[in-house]
Amino acid sequence: MKKVIMGNHALSWGATLARAQVIAAYPITPQTQVVELLSEMCASKKLDAKFIKVESEHSAMAACIAASLAGARTFTATSAQGLTLMHELLHWASGGRMPVVMGNINRAMAPGWSIWTDQNDSLSQRDTGWMQFYCASNQEVLDTVIQAFKVSEALMIPSMVILDAFALSHTYEVVEIPDQDKVDAYLPPFNPPVRLTPSDPHAFGGLTGPEHYFELRYKLQIDMEKAPALIEESGREYERMFGRYLGEVEDYRCDDAELIFVSSGTAGYTGRVAVDALRQEGVRAGNLRIKVFRPFPFERVRRIAAGAKKIAVVDRNISYGHHGIFYQEVKSALYGKDHGVPVFGYITGLGGRDVTPDTFKEIARHALTKDEPDEEIVWIGVKK
Repeated sequence: MKKVIMGNHALSWGATLARAQVIAAYPITPQTQVVELLSEMCASKKLDAKFIKVESEHSAMAACIAASLAGARTFTATSAQGLTLMHELLHWASGGRMPVVMGNINRAMAPGWSIWTDQNDSLSQRDTGWMQFYCASNQEVLDTVIQAFKVSEALMIPSMVILDAFALSHTYEVVEIPDQDKVDAYLPPFNPPVRLTPSDPHAFGGLTGPEHYFELRYKLQIDMEKAPALIEESGREYERMFGRYLGEVEDYRCDDAELIFVSSGTAGYTGRVAVDALRQEGVRAGNLRIKVFRPFPFERVRRIAAGAKKIAVVDRNISYGHHGIFYQEVKSALYGKDHGVPVFGYITGLGGRDVTPDTFKEIARHALTKDEPDEEIVWIGVKK
């Protein structure tokens, strides 16, 4: 079945097809339609799930953690200030190994008060122990929710499925809705080895001394390091069953590229348009879209970047006092690996400012005139 749906509803359909059993939610623009549709699906029994109305995003995540402890497949969605209100409990979910899946609509952080997109809300949570998937189309949003549940429940690590405010959240696209029986075959019921139940009592999240805490964090990191192979495996399985591959990255015309853009989210598809235009002008450009930010796809980035002469990282975010966040990560991936590829960092599109093919062309013109970066941040489109 194909439907014309907005990105927010692609999240809702993904959670429904995944047979989420508990949904705890608090509305916040531009996420509200995600949980509105899910509440309707629960009320109509299209989705056999418990919908919990809570008084804040902090409470929403607390409810998801409790439901996951009890062995239920859980889902929520939020954005910006709501995500940061959850921050404390994001650590509880990952440290407690609760495979919650959450949709996050990338929205710029206040003040100034904004409902438009950039990535600082989710990237501010990059060290909380959650996997992060950045989507570029409504179809990818729906598919990734299903994949995220599969990977999260295999590793017992929570996941965020992330999409741009308005550029995807409120934009309608044709989306193929998979058959429920095929999704059931891909994603079996959640059956954790240990759960909160009176018949087999356990304690969860109790006081942990130095003699054990270190090992708990070691195990979380070791299991996070298993995620790239599992994402690749589950992505290929999804491709065999549904015809769409879900991987860590998408490389576009990178094989012979001298200049490779590194992008994410909807800007990743804009970058492909710019690459085609630059190719017509004689510039051998390519675009590497990072879909999985945590765990970071080190090996894929290194392999694809190895043949380029220059890398231009396009960030829709900033780590104040440092640089663009994807720029930091790409440099760390290439450091000490004898690639010798100059990496240029560009920041653009903050607060929902448009990122267009011309933005990428301007970035290309700048990078092509330089042998090496002579500044750590190049601002594109800012009114100085």
